[in-house]
Amino acid sequence: MKYSKATNYALHTMVYLTLTPKGKSVGVEQLAKIQDLSPTYLSKILTKLVKAGLIESTPGVNGGYSIVKRSREISFLDVIHAIEGKTTLFSCSLEHDDFKNGECLIENVMMEAERKMAEELDQKYVIDIARQIESTKNHEINCEQSH
Repeated sequence: MKYSKATNYALHTMVYLTLTPKGKSVGVEQLAKIQDLSPTYLSKILTKLVKAGLIESTPGVNGGYSIVKRSREISFLDVIHAIEGKTTLFSCSLEHDDFKNGECLIENVMMEAERKMAEELDQKYVIDIARQIESTKNHEINCEQSH
């Protein structure tokens, strides 16, 4: 099972925007530079995040992107769905006349696994990663100041 690179970049972008002070937006050039990406490629990812209502775009010279929802409400699953869509990872390609209702028992196992993974990702929030990063930075700063 593998998510696209776009999902990887979207999650990193969301953490960065969560760490950005409230009321400040970040331009696509800066976001692209941080991740060593082309601004054009990142723009496509940002467009999907805007359409999903996770971030907003502010036009103009001082414009850019910022978090829309309260960041504590944005789960990993929200970001994944914004980029990958809500389709299932597995689909049975065979017809099963042998079983009740033509049911695919393998698909049942795979769907249950996907459901559990989605549940887990829905309980993991972007802000929790941002807080861990802030905590690490603050700890490093405090250690430097005490020496």
